[in-house]
Amino acid sequence: MISCTVNTTSRRSRIRPEIYGHFSEHLGRCIYNGIFVGKDSPIPNTNGMRNDVVAALRNIRIPVLRWPGGCFADEYHWMDGIGPQESRKRMVNTNWGGVVEDNSFGTHEFMELCRQLGCQPYINGNVGSGTVREMSEWMEYLTFDGVSPMAELRAQNGHPEAWKVKYFGVGNETWGCGGSMRAEYYADVFRRYQTYVRSYGDNQVCRIASGASNDDYHWTQVLMEQAAKYMDGLTMHYYVLPGVWEHKGSATEFTPAEYEITMEKAWFMDELITRHSQIMDRYDPEQRIGLIVDEWGCWFDVEPGTNPGFLYQQNTMRDAMVAALTLNIFNQHSDRVSMANLAQTVNVLQSVILTEGDRMVLTPTYHIFDLYKEHQGNRLLESSAEGGRQITLSASVNEEGTVHLTAANLSMDAPAELDCLLEGLTGRTASARILTGPPHAFNTFEAPETVKLAAFTGFALEGEHLRFTLPPCSAAAFTLPREQ
Repeated sequence: MISCTVNTTSRRSRIRPEIYGHFSEHLGRCIYNGIFVGKDSPIPNTNGMRNDVVAALRNIRIPVLRWPGGCFADEYHWMDGIGPQESRKRMVNTNWGGVVEDNSFGTHEFMELCRQLGCQPYINGNVGSGTVREMSEWMEYLTFDGVSPMAELRAQNGHPEAWKVKYFGVGNETWGCGGSMRAEYYADVFRRYQTYVRSYGDNQVCRIASGASNDDYHWTQVLMEQAAKYMDGLTMHYYVLPGVWEHKGSATEFTPAEYEITMEKAWFMDELITRHSQIMDRYDPEQRIGLIVDEWGCWFDVEPGTNPGFLYQQNTMRDAMVAALTLNIFNQHSDRVSMANLAQTVNVLQSVILTEGDRMVLTPTYHIFDLYKEHQGNRLLESSAEGGRQITLSASVNEEGTVHLTAANLSMDAPAELDCLLEGLTGRTASARILTGPPHAFNTFEAPETVKLAAFTGFALEGEHLRFTLPPCSAAAFTLPREQ
């Protein structure tokens, strides 16, 4: 029996909905044929956006979507993606597959997608190959509600009203594909560029600095020391892979040892956030600046026979366990983590959706986001569990007093019997859902429901004790509503 505790009277930081965010780059089939098919497509769409994809993302309450990259962002010139689609400039996507980018999905299309999704847009600006003027004029084009050259151009292109853009990234991976910069150099570049990312009218923009890769704590130290007062957010990227970059391992064929390595590397997210947060706390003790993990997820070798530059991979219950663990970690660090963006939304890396023609599949990772969505906007509750690294959990409470608990058994083959003490909580009823299956299980277009959510009734609630057994490789979400 594994003991766990949830203190329902200890309300901590708010779990911002943006922690459950996503990322869409001009990479492979994420945008084109994934999200966007064009108005003339026989695939049912609204203004070019696939209706089935939009509906699926709305179901998991997607709070924020990052675009246009990624590495693509620092080669993207936004003016190439506005105006009549047939006259937009074409380019070669040198980062991802060497395919032709026709720019038919640009600023107006992205903002329309966010409107349909009901989510916040997170736009990543071009520092690597772009200019201060280009970035400044993009914000003016997007958000200035008055008389100006960019506002007039926006109106000419069919949108007289200004949009709201809360999140703007000043560069991406500036230590790598975004410019191969040193932290000391980028700190000054950020200070310069962010000056011209202006808040117009009542649109208050959150200026996000390009942060560290993995455990580059020096980068965080320098950025906080030299540019903290100019930023509202600082990013961090971390990908989980059982192998090495040259041979990451198969998404679907893995040994028990490779499964364990994957879980061990997923747990490293907790240490990364802790140590980056400790540095940030020294310069920002009030935690004004959010740590934004805007690229995370599993990265495996591409599926055999697919374009290696498209990063298309299947998604198994192993991925679902990484997602369950990672989201619990983000919840537990919600005092500092203000946003996170899974890489990527459709058909790329650890995606929540796969498409092929007019068919769509929801991945096991999608179902974890569905399980966990009730945490969005809630207050974190203090919680802990025994059992080493087999069990991960987090708990929260909403404004109505309903308690939500998510717990996952990361073991590949051992069930976990839990006795969870809900301190301060009595006289409640409970309902639950579960996602479980063999570690190698995944959904295909021929069998789209091999892995799916189900009602979970294998629990007992007696006084302050919630007792249940989680099968191997499973995650469950419990809802305990307040008595009316």
